[in-house]
Amino acid sequence: MKTIQKLTLSALFLAIGFVFPFFTGQIPQIGSMLLPMHIPVFLCGLLCGWEYGLGVGLILPIVRSLVFGMPPLFPTAIAMAFELATYGGVIGYVYSHAKWQCIKQLYIALFISMIAGRVVWAIATCLLVGVSNVSAMMLINGAVLTAIPGIVVQLILIPMIMATLDKTKVVPFKKLPEVSKTQTM
Repeated sequence: MKTIQKLTLSALFLAIGFVFPFFTGQIPQIGSMLLPMHIPVFLCGLLCGWEYGLGVGLILPIVRSLVFGMPPLFPTAIAMAFELATYGGVIGYVYSHAKWQCIKQLYIALFISMIAGRVVWAIATCLLVGVSNVSAMMLINGAVLTAIPGIVVQLILIPMIMATLDKTKVVPFKKLPEVSKTQTM
């Protein structure tokens, strides 16, 4: 994919990330459960590459906070910036470096990036608000338990989108070349 295409898609994912949270009705409790900004960042990393996914993830929550006031800039949007940058960067890197690209590799990249992003979010939150103010249970609750509905949506929606893009040949999975039977004998 050419640079102009990647920049254009990245801008599209940034715009989607601005708009998706409006579907949660700007209710922070619903947004923290459904994670509406995460999906476009994951897709950006997958379709445009780790650099673009990292960049979109880094700027999306901060710019959205400055423009719309949600999420609150400190500490939420800043911690989310590190988290989303990690999601976009890690999923793009892991998926693009797989020998082949398929649903299985997509899930592997998705799980690795989800874990890495939540770890980075926990570290960023501790650094921003002070370790003494943050208990381990609050971090686990904030990073995993509250987000279970959003995690489920991501685990269903992202592979569905990627499978659809493959099926329509818009963005086909990268497969290993077929080895003919005569070459193996």
